[in-house]
Amino acid sequence: MARQTTQRQAIQAVFDAANRPIGPQEVHLAAQESAPALGMATVYRAIKGLLEDGWLVSVDLPGEPARYERAGKLHHHHFHCNQCNRVFEADGCSLSLKNLVPRGFKLMTHELVLYGLCAACVARKPAAKRA
Repeated sequence: MARQTTQRQAIQAVFDAANRPIGPQEVHLAAQESAPALGMATVYRAIKGLLEDGWLVSVDLPGEPARYERAGKLHHHHFHCNQCNRVFEADGCSLSLKNLVPRGFKLMTHELVLYGLCAACVARKPAAKRA
C-alpha cells in the first residue's frame, strides 16, 4: 500500500466525488483544484497503485481509453454519451441472459454498454426546427 500523500488524497477525493468512471486527464484536472502542483505522471502512478490496492477497477469500453471507478460496487452497466464522451453508471441489471447462452455453455459474467446522449447533452441540443 502506497503512503497517503496530499496528492493521492486529492486523486481519491476526485473518484469519490465523480461517482462515475473517469479517465486520467479528468482526474488530473479535478485534482489540481486541491493539489495545484499535481502532475500527470503522479496521476498515472496513483491510479496504478489504487488498482493494485483494489481501491479502483478499470472500466474498459470498446475503442475507448480506460476509465476507472471505485471498486466494490454492486453489479452495474455503463452508459456512454456519444456527444460529450463521458461514461455514467447504469445501476442494477435486469437482464436474463440464460436464453442467449449456447447449449452446454456456462455464463460467468457479462458487460453491457448503452450508447446515446446524457441528460446534459440532451438539454443542450437545440430544439428541432418546425416547418
